[in-house]
Amino acid sequence: MNTLLQGSWRMGTVMGIPIKVHFSWLVVFGLITWSLSTYYFPKAAPELPVASYWIKGTVAALMLFASVAFHELAHSLVARRHRIPIVSITLFVFGGVAQMKGEPPDPKAEFRIAIVGPLSSFLLSAVFFLLYLASPTSGTKALFSYLAQLNFILGAFNLIPGFPMDGGRVMRALIWKRTGDYFHATRRASSFGQKIALFFVFFGVFSIFAGFPGGLWLMLIGWFLYTAAQASYRQAYLQETLSDIKVRDVMVRDMVTIDPSATLEEAVNGYFLKYGYGGFPVFQDGRLLGIITLKEVKDVRREEWGRVKVSDVMVPYDRKWEVSADTDVMNALELMLTEDRGRLMVKDGDRIVGLITRNGIARYIQIMGR
Repeated sequence: MNTLLQGSWRMGTVMGIPIKVHFSWLVVFGLITWSLSTYYFPKAAPELPVASYWIKGTVAALMLFASVAFHELAHSLVARRHRIPIVSITLFVFGGVAQMKGEPPDPKAEFRIAIVGPLSSFLLSAVFFLLYLASPTSGTKALFSYLAQLNFILGAFNLIPGFPMDGGRVMRALIWKRTGDYFHATRRASSFGQKIALFFVFFGVFSIFAGFPGGLWLMLIGWFLYTAAQASYRQAYLQETLSDIKVRDVMVRDMVTIDPSATLEEAVNGYFLKYGYGGFPVFQDGRLLGIITLKEVKDVRREEWGRVKVSDVMVPYDRKWEVSADTDVMNALELMLTEDRGRLMVKDGDRIVGLITRNGIARYIQIMGR
């Protein structure tokens, strides 16, 4: 999911939660504004001037933007009540995603977090419907009618039992409650979500050949859902494999270290090529100074390797790249991903006793995975 949501800009903060907009939403915003201004409003209120259509089209698109944000904020607030931190909310082409730092503690929490999203959309739909009934002019009636319909569709669509959509999370909560196995529930819900996604794709293809409208959108939605469900399945598999595994079980104890005075040529020939590792800790007199990886080496022209030293290009060490030997491997992996580091130093008290790498974790999963 994180990969899918790359390319987002922070627009502001609501109740301490960063709100981001994916670049794909800007495309959709333009398309919605254009379609409403040139087709929907002229047909619903033909007596209005052209400028009014564009104003109402822009307002409607912004209100839809706000409605999706409201939907995700509802998820986030309930998650917070269950002490699950919210990293951010990202609005993108197919709606929004509230990125939670952690998983629900029990099936009841999962159900509440999932169901509140569609309920919030249905609530907005009812509010906009009442505003539609109270509107004195055809233009405002058309605006509120559109928003009422779209929020109802948003709520109903999210109830489709295709994980990781809200309906899929409700399904996971029910399976989790019945079996008592979170990982099994996630696998089942993700597998069903992939089947739902494939149905969207195939029905979209059929719609295109049959001449029905919306076929391309169905294909795109199906592709997105399939990718998200697949990512959720892999995440569940990863969590299950690494559950109760500590850093000490995976870490490298016999570290190969490099001296800061070594040239890059010596580092490449005597370390990178010899051992095949992607990076090495840099020590001097028993003190950790930093880490050098292939990235730093490749940033230097090859003809300069003989005179440039490791100390000139290494990344100075930061204590936030340390973990305890008793840390869960899953937490260490999350820290690597957050900090974009391939390796972390392992400390036992004040001593550095080893390091843990992404490749090491991957090898463990490959060997021990179920």
